[in-house]
Amino acid sequence: MRRGLAALATIGLCLPGLALAEEAAGPVLNSGDTAWMLTSTALVLFMTIPGLALFYAGMVRSKNVLSVLMQCFAITALITVLWTIYGYSMAFDTTGMEQGVVNLNSFVGGLSKAFLSGLTVESLTMTIPESVFMCFQMTFAIITPALIVGAFAERMKFSAMMWFMALWFTIVYTPTAHMVWSGNGGLMWDWGVLDFAGGTVVHINAGIAGLVACLVLGPRKGFPTTAMPPHNLGYTLIGASMLWVGWFGFNAGSAVAANGTAGMAMAVTQIATAAAALGWMFIEWISHGKPSVLGIASGAVAGLVAITPASGFVGPMGALVIGVVAGVLCFLAATKMKRAFGYDDSLDVFGVHGVGGIIGALLTGVFAAASLGGVKTEFDMAAQLWIQLKGVLVTVGFSGIATFIILKVIDLVIGLRATPEQENEGLDLALHDERGYNL
Repeated sequence: MRRGLAALATIGLCLPGLALAEEAAGPVLNSGDTAWMLTSTALVLFMTIPGLALFYAGMVRSKNVLSVLMQCFAITALITVLWTIYGYSMAFDTTGMEQGVVNLNSFVGGLSKAFLSGLTVESLTMTIPESVFMCFQMTFAIITPALIVGAFAERMKFSAMMWFMALWFTIVYTPTAHMVWSGNGGLMWDWGVLDFAGGTVVHINAGIAGLVACLVLGPRKGFPTTAMPPHNLGYTLIGASMLWVGWFGFNAGSAVAANGTAGMAMAVTQIATAAAALGWMFIEWISHGKPSVLGIASGAVAGLVAITPASGFVGPMGALVIGVVAGVLCFLAATKMKRAFGYDDSLDVFGVHGVGGIIGALLTGVFAAASLGGVKTEFDMAAQLWIQLKGVLVTVGFSGIATFIILKVIDLVIGLRATPEQENEGLDLALHDERGYNL
């Protein structure tokens, strides 16, 4: 008995040392976290194909439905290959980074991980395989340029679209992701910008690029005098529903663990989305006399967008407010503001993603406070709002200027726009020699 107790005592004394040794050895694989992240990765890919593809395809005219589906599908394939070759490295290579030191590596990663060098079955990121983390981040890199498609729908040549997406992903997306998410030494990370799942990296980035693209290309032939009704709002509502479901992987998956943060991110995502859908529906009802299917679907997406940067930092009541504000303001941006300025943002990429992303990024700086139900206990709201605003302004400026230059170069070399005859015929037949009318 005494020998047994002595042995137990010896083991007990050794346990802290064993724990320290394990900690010093590095991260340990957690099967629960890994299972959740595998699921989240599939959910985020599901957001682009088929979710976003159907959401957009339903809103264009029937002669262009296949062209939009093709663009989303082709972007998924293109970005997967580019992410494998160099994108993951440019976004997440931390070589040369040091907190508080601004250098080239503060803006973009190097190429030490090019062609996924060093990624093995055993390599870990936090508590999950690095391969899973790489794929999870790949799905974000896929959906961001795909979002831009809605701004220039029905008028850009397919060849120009492919070149634009490759260059935009390389020059705009990967540096933005690096500055915000790569960790200590990343420019906006060091500033303290709060962006849990992509308010700046994904939505403001894509929304501003979409606005610039629709201005550079000009309006669709016949806009605004010719009616351009949606092809099939059933597809749009199905696509929006897929986005809503997939977004749980987008936001809750950004915890990179199956934990309380993921659980709260899921809860606030649901709350904000519902609040925004109702907010858009009711203001449209008041303004136009009837609520519409397109309106409630667009409102839901606006709520998903706005809660994205906040989802790991705010509580339920903050989510409720963010959702209502996003639903109302994105409605005004997509209707009255667009009409006032006269730009042809075909499927309201700027009105929903650009404006919604800005709203979410700024309100994160308010509702992250513990006093308002958030997670930040030591919190200077005015200081954080300034930090959030800086993050927004840098993203807007960088994305806007770079997108403009990329588009102008492509236009000079191969031309951006389909011909008037191709627009009249529809891009399905003109560019793909296929007909999608019977979908």
